[in-house]
Amino acid sequence: MSQLFTTTFSRTSTASEVIDGVGLSGKRAIVTGAGSGIGTETARALASAGAEVVLAVRRPQAAGQIAAGIASSTGNTKVSVRALDLADQDSVRRFAAAWDQPLHILVNNAGIMALPELERTAERWEMQFATNYLGHFALTTGLHDALAAAHGARIVSVSSSGHLFSPVVFDDLHFDFRAYDPFAAYGQSKTADALLAIEATRRWSGEGIYANALNPGAIAHRPATAHRRPEDPERAAEDRPAGRRHLRVAGRFPDAGQGRRPLFRGLQRGTRRHPPPRRLRRRRLVRPRPGQRRAAVGRRT
Repeated sequence: MSQLFTTTFSRTSTASEVIDGVGLSGKRAIVTGAGSGIGTETARALASAGAEVVLAVRRPQAAGQIAAGIASSTGNTKVSVRALDLADQDSVRRFAAAWDQPLHILVNNAGIMALPELERTAERWEMQFATNYLGHFALTTGLHDALAAAHGARIVSVSSSGHLFSPVVFDDLHFDFRAYDPFAAYGQSKTADALLAIEATRRWSGEGIYANALNPGAIAHRPATAHRRPEDPERAAEDRPAGRRHLRVAGRFPDAGQGRRPLFRGLQRGTRRHPPPRRLRRRRLVRPRPGQRRAAVGRRT
């Protein structure tokens, strides 16, 4: 059984407090969805500790300004941007194939939430499961050799308390038969994210690779920015007519408090057991009296 760790950090701790005293010079990190929110602040904190950081985003041109801002605020010029669309398996394969050096930290942060209508990828996969889990699964396994070459790599899987909405429904992952529910789809993708961290550690800990899943907590966002991808805050208007409606789950805080949980998990060796789903209260069945039952049957006929 994995040993649980304790921490002196609290909900008011900032990313700068978590990273204080940690030196990451010579380490390389990838943060997916680092174009906004906790992804940006996680990348900023890693860069402030001296790490070489890659922002893996869908629109690298827009993220270029973010990378420049991180480099300016941290004094670390080793901050770059690479294209990665987690809903596109070809894009994930290209990204992994192009990576040719040891990788010390992989933060699987990008995600979409509660798409109001069922959307599918080119493979006919449900969009939330494909983006939040399948894309990160392909990325993580594709970068396995680079992680192993680091001789002490960390994987951070950003899950959510929303995993309680649904387990992974293996009989119908992509809502081919059951009615689509936005939060059930989101929930099963976040359950899968947690399971990815558990299994990666089980299989790869012997190679020095450890993974942790986390619940980032509530992230402030402006209501007007709903239904967009987290790394595309400026493109909601043009995305909506094409049906690409995504919920921005990573907003902007006025301080550097964002990123503290992904950062803390990335700096830990042990794994923490994922909390089990809450048990639903059983409803007490009340049997009808004989007369009531006959009346009911008579109405049905």
